[in-house]
Amino acid sequence: MNNHSPHNHTEPRQDETPAVEIRDVRKSYYIGKMEVPILHGIDLAIRRGEFLAIMGPSGSGKSTLANLIGCRDQPTEGEIRVLGNAVNKLSNDELAHLRGEIGFVFQTSDLVSGMSAFQNVELPAIGCQKHGYNPRKRAKELLELVGLAGRMHHKPTQLSGGQRQRVAIARALVNDPSIILADEPTASLDARTGAEIMSIFKNLNRDGRTIIMITHDPAIASHADRIMHVKDGLLVNGNMNT
Repeated sequence: MNNHSPHNHTEPRQDETPAVEIRDVRKSYYIGKMEVPILHGIDLAIRRGEFLAIMGPSGSGKSTLANLIGCRDQPTEGEIRVLGNAVNKLSNDELAHLRGEIGFVFQTSDLVSGMSAFQNVELPAIGCQKHGYNPRKRAKELLELVGLAGRMHHKPTQLSGGQRQRVAIARALVNDPSIILADEPTASLDARTGAEIMSIFKNLNRDGRTIIMITHDPAIASHADRIMHVKDGLLVNGNMNT
């Protein structure tokens, strides 16, 4: 497997705005008329090019936080800026464009079962208007990057769990996002395969991409530059022994 992406990113400059800024963010959901608070005032800045792990037990609010960072939901209170954009001030079209700067990888690979690995990776890029951009060429490059050059015409049912997750990572990269948001990307994998997936993320981070990973697993979180913990809807600085 190649150690470096065919599309290299320049090193982030110290004067750049953070990849993500979260200021006093609160999030509640309603069950009928009853308000259920999930996040209670989150403050966080994520540098461009950083590899951040956000840890927390089930129900702590870490996936809710991931949805807010990924512009898939809006906070009840507070402000979120992604790549300098105030999320709550964007139109639907602008939000859709900003989501295109984020590559999503989830616990389950969520591939289209009737399509080959190659077709799954190419799918988000169909219709991309970037000048000189070739989705087919990029999909092939990315499958080679994640070590699946020989499996690109296999369907998901013909791939192992780890191989399906590699396809999901390639798909997340096809539009050349600045940020990769991974929510429990190794939770359904054995330890060895999980370590292989983390190696891919670390190589992508070395190429300058911002990686934000949600996990409950200390061994997986240990690959990150920095670890934060969500506890009862609050964010605290963390280390492996917290």
